[in-house]
Amino acid sequence: MAKNTYRNEALNGSRAKNEMRGARNEPRRANTPIGEKPRQPEKPKRSFKFSFPSINLQFGFLKDRRFKLSVGFTFLLISFCLTIAFVSYLFTGHADQSVVESIAGTGVKESGQEAENWLGLFGAYISHLFIFKWLGIGAFFLIPIMFFAGSKIVFRRVAVSLSYVLGLCSFSMLWLSLTMGYMVFSLDNIEEFGFLGGGIGIETALWLNSLIGGGSWLVLGFLLLVFVVFFFNVTSINWGKSEDESEENPGIDNSRASSLSDVINAPARGGINHYADPTASLEQEEDEEDFGIPFDEEDEEAIDRALEMELRSIPPVVVKPAAPALELDVELNDELAEDEFDTSGDEFDTIEDEVEEPLDLEIEEAPEEETGLAIENYDPTLDLARYQYPTIELLTDYGASKVSVSKEELEANKDKIVETLGNYNIGIASIKATIGPTVTLYEIVPDAGVRISKIKNLEDDIALSLAALGIRIIAPIPGKGTIGIEVPNTKKEMVSIKSILSTEKFLKSDMDLPIAFGKTITNEVFITDLAKMPHLLMAGATGQGKSVGLNIILTSLLYKRHPSQLKFVLVDPKKVELSLFNKIERHFLAKLPDSDEAIITDTKKVVNTLNSLCMEMDMRYDLLKDAGCRNLKEYNRKFVERRLNPKKGHRFMPYIVLVIDELADLMMTAGKEVETPIARLAQLARAIGIHLVVATQRPSVNVITGIIKANFPARISFKVTSKIDSRTILDAGGADQLIGQGDMLFSIGSDIIRIQCAFVDTPEVDRICDYIGEQQGYDDAYLLPEFVGDESGSEKTDFDPSSKDPLFEEAARIIVQHQQGSTSLLQRRLKLGYNRAGRLIDQLESAGIVGPFEGSKAREVKIPDEYSLEQLLNTL
Repeated sequence: MAKNTYRNEALNGSRAKNEMRGARNEPRRANTPIGEKPRQPEKPKRSFKFSFPSINLQFGFLKDRRFKLSVGFTFLLISFCLTIAFVSYLFTGHADQSVVESIAGTGVKESGQEAENWLGLFGAYISHLFIFKWLGIGAFFLIPIMFFAGSKIVFRRVAVSLSYVLGLCSFSMLWLSLTMGYMVFSLDNIEEFGFLGGGIGIETALWLNSLIGGGSWLVLGFLLLVFVVFFFNVTSINWGKSEDESEENPGIDNSRASSLSDVINAPARGGINHYADPTASLEQEEDEEDFGIPFDEEDEEAIDRALEMELRSIPPVVVKPAAPALELDVELNDELAEDEFDTSGDEFDTIEDEVEEPLDLEIEEAPEEETGLAIENYDPTLDLARYQYPTIELLTDYGASKVSVSKEELEANKDKIVETLGNYNIGIASIKATIGPTVTLYEIVPDAGVRISKIKNLEDDIALSLAALGIRIIAPIPGKGTIGIEVPNTKKEMVSIKSILSTEKFLKSDMDLPIAFGKTITNEVFITDLAKMPHLLMAGATGQGKSVGLNIILTSLLYKRHPSQLKFVLVDPKKVELSLFNKIERHFLAKLPDSDEAIITDTKKVVNTLNSLCMEMDMRYDLLKDAGCRNLKEYNRKFVERRLNPKKGHRFMPYIVLVIDELADLMMTAGKEVETPIARLAQLARAIGIHLVVATQRPSVNVITGIIKANFPARISFKVTSKIDSRTILDAGGADQLIGQGDMLFSIGSDIIRIQCAFVDTPEVDRICDYIGEQQGYDDAYLLPEFVGDESGSEKTDFDPSSKDPLFEEAARIIVQHQQGSTSLLQRRLKLGYNRAGRLIDQLESAGIVGPFEGSKAREVKIPDEYSLEQLLNTL
């Protein structure tokens, strides 16, 4: 009778039982068993992907951080309440059963009954529902699910992934309910201890017993064994095999190789984020835990190599439209579609959980001290250990990019090109089209005997026949036996910064200073390393995308580098282009010690800042010389390994990127005072991690002088107004044939690549800077060495003999002997640092031995000979 009574109670929760069966199957689908090929998800068809602005406006609050925090704290509160209610039910459940069963009527208030549960009537009802009717004591596993879900949303940085907790707790909840239900059924004491298994557990126990009787215990044990094997990746069991035997038979573990192959062949999971976080502790990565399988570093490297080989092996899609005289091969590179990740949803909330070692250093095992304890490597990111990298959600989603060139347009352009060349008796053997985001490249192979120069001279005629602006002929294409004709598309594709930064190529980039400019003419994401350029010169007419290009450079670096690894020196004579980056002053900016604002707009301060960077360069070279290193990367590796003594002046040195938005204005107002330090930095600063990005609207020889141009091998040109400007910036034509709006040519060495620069809007930059600026930063910006320029030269101070440097007289004699008031002369002859030599020069100026600061010129020596000097020294 008791069994039937409890069966009726359990049947009332049949709907809940079916729901929990579905939940039980979820972790099994998520953790695909090793050896089984996971089911490939159907790829969404791009042609049916629409974007409705009204829906975006209506549900935009879902991306608001405040809304996510509210949801997270709600989960935490629910977990806290469930804990109180469930624990209380163990002591008050029987007493509250009658109260809960009378809730459906109106007799609770009338009878004056009160629940004894610690959470009141609500706690009694929830506990009765989850424990008595549904899951038994297995319901306690709902608490960690709620707690970890709330912690993941609120704190973001959680050592255990939510998918791992969900899979483990879901199985444990159902298995414990079934086991306790069958145990209570076997003891024939359902009336008293039935709540241990709950309605689902008791009902399932009755069903199993009617089918297989005592074999139910074997089924439960088998389910537990299968779960442990698949969830914890148990691939082999060494029965009594010693370590010596294992070492004698080294080889590849077939089971491990099989599991690795299955994981590599598994479908790409959308939303995996590969942004590195050097501040995080060494913990299991999120993308590994999605399978529930902990990989080691060798597995990760193998997966990376396999993915890279797979992406490279994707053949281009070739469409061959029929033509009566000549076939046109259309090549559409879909590599980017394979690289792009689905950034919808909250998968990118785990952006900070990835781990990357600082500066990609290969850190060897540290030496051991006499105590036998290993020396821990220095971590420069610990000062801002809680720093979180910007998330992809901060960027605007403009939807999936798609090629908008029709087959009819391709055929029409092909016919016009063939017809125009035919009018000049130029035959074509074959023609192929490669569609890009802005232009389409038509590659032609002329008949034998046709001179290449003859086709190149027809540039204007082809542009006239196509009625298009910006026809550019590449004759021949480097590395190919073809001639290229670039024709602008009727409908241009906008390349968003989000679509570039979310690609696997950028996420897995191991460059020191990666910059994602945009897409090439073949729709490939173009990423280059600023540290290897090592300096960049940009030019372009007003409104052609130069300022957006600077924002792309800064944004790319902010997404990949920690504040301890990178600093910016921003020079903005326009005063408005780079003002948004004021918010990250305490994180990424560098300035002079006495400067109020980190972004420099005054020309006089620009001169002082450039000279201060030269001082920083000289000091860094001194440190590299003492450390026996040739470049910054080697030096920082030694410092991280604690092989350099900080007491001797050694320190971890970040990269410094100098960005000048308008060089022409500085050259007009300062001239040689600006040109000389820029040229000196461009010549020498590469090895010590100082890199220059200089932009100008006027690429004339008065602005981009020969000494500057010679030290900037990497150059970018947006659309310019004349061929002369194009040759000034690129040493080649073509920049005057660009079509604007981010269309640019990138030149490094002898290679010129046409790129559609990615677009980043001002609100996106603003959100990124707000996200970084709201976090804990350093006490102040990175301080450059103090440099006293001509601001204080007009205010001559009196000489104070009491504060005279011990080397003052010797320095004075050296200056008078050489008749050269130079700080570097004192550095070489007296073997001093730049700061002390500068103070000596200031004291010599106060004493009237040398004249005031004159920019790049050496100071005037006012004492003609040593006899006059001795007389002056006697009077001081």
